[in-house]
Order: sequence, then structure tokens, then C-alpha cells
Amino acid sequence: MPTSPIPSLSGRRERHSAERRLRLVRAALELFAKKGFSQTTVEDITNAADLGKGTFFNYFPSKEHILAEFGRLQIQRVQMAVDEVQTTNLPIQQFFLRLALDVTSEPARNSSLIRALIQANLSSEPVRQTMREIHARATQLLGQIVSVGQLRGEIRPELDPIDVAQSLRQMLLGTMLVWSLYGDGTLEVRIRKVMDIFWSGLACKSSTSTDDANEIPAKDKRKLP
Repeated sequence: MPTSPIPSLSGRRERHSAERRLRLVRAALELFAKKGFSQTTVEDITNAADLGKGTFFNYFPSKEHILAEFGRLQIQRVQMAVDEVQTTNLPIQQFFLRLALDVTSEPARNSSLIRALIQANLSSEPVRQTMREIHARATQLLGQIVSVGQLRGEIRPELDPIDVAQSLRQMLLGTMLVWSLYGDGTLEVRIRKVMDIFWSGLACKSSTSTDDANEIPAKDKRKLP
């Protein structure tokens, strides 16, 4: 009778290592939201994660690298979208909307965290450099999705994919910044509205859509501050 294989020691170590890394990231992001980036220490993070201080430096050279990890997780979402768009028949308009809602979900959907990240970006050159690298990679990936939309005849062919990608990224960042000033429940409403306007400038005439999946519910068609 066959028996289940016993997990290898190296496999368990890798799993435990990934769990500790994620605990540190989650604890750090929560503290950045509560205390601000500059006021949060490595010791604060390890205490919140219930790990030794030395453990932190096994994974991250500094707390700035936590932001790089957060950005890497966001980039993974965009990379998954790039891989998916090659095989899906979902209209690019709906695909972009779904991606926008995904990357602005938890933990990004925390107004205090967004303000803390902005504070860190303004006060730290290492953070700024990290964010520039993350945004450059995000722009490249989004540009690939735009190119797919152009090949399908859904996005105007004369537009430069990188210019479109940069505009989309800046639009979403600006939307989150404005929303973070209020911290209410309107983030998804804001995202849907700006994506609808954004698409109107991208779409080929034959691709303009008023699909229900991208419509703002009537109760949410109010003016936002």
C-alpha cells in the first residue's frame, strides 16, 4: 500500500522562511499605517511579528526594503495579469478595470498606509529609488497589456503603449492619494469612474463599451469630494 511522501526538511525550511518573511511584511505595513514610516523602528516590527530582531536582518537589510517587498508583491499581480491576458477573451476595458481593483485591494486599501508610503517617499532617497524601480517595471508590464489591446483592435493603434501605461499608473496613484485624504468607502467608486473616463480616451470607436461590468451603480453616481 503506497504511503504519502514525507515532506523534505528543505521544503519545510523554505515554507517556514516564507511565513516569517510574510509576518515581517504584514507587521511592518500595519505599523507604517499606524505610526508612520519614519517613526517605526526595526525593533517595533520584530516585536509586532513576534520574531527576534536578528531575524529581520536575515530577510531585509533595512526597513526600506519592506517597501520594496510590498512593491514586489504588487508587481506579481501585474505580471499575473500579463500572463493571463494572452489567453483570456475578456475585453481589455474590463481586464484593466479588474486589474485596477485588484492592485488597490488589501493591503493597499488602507488610507493610513497610503499616507505613510507617501511620507516615506518624500523623506527617504532609498525609498524613492526603490519606488522608481518598481514603477518602471510596472510601466513595462502594463505596456504589454496595452499592446495586446492594440493587436485586438480595442485600443487606438497610434498611441504609444508606454505612454498609456505611464498615464494609467499615474492616474491610479493620484486617485489613491486623493482618496487617502478622506479614507472613506469610496475608493472602488473612484477607481471605476476614472477607469471609465480613461478608457474613453483609449478605445477604438468600435470598442467603446458601456458594459454593465464597468458601470457605476446608480446609487454611487454622486459627486465625490
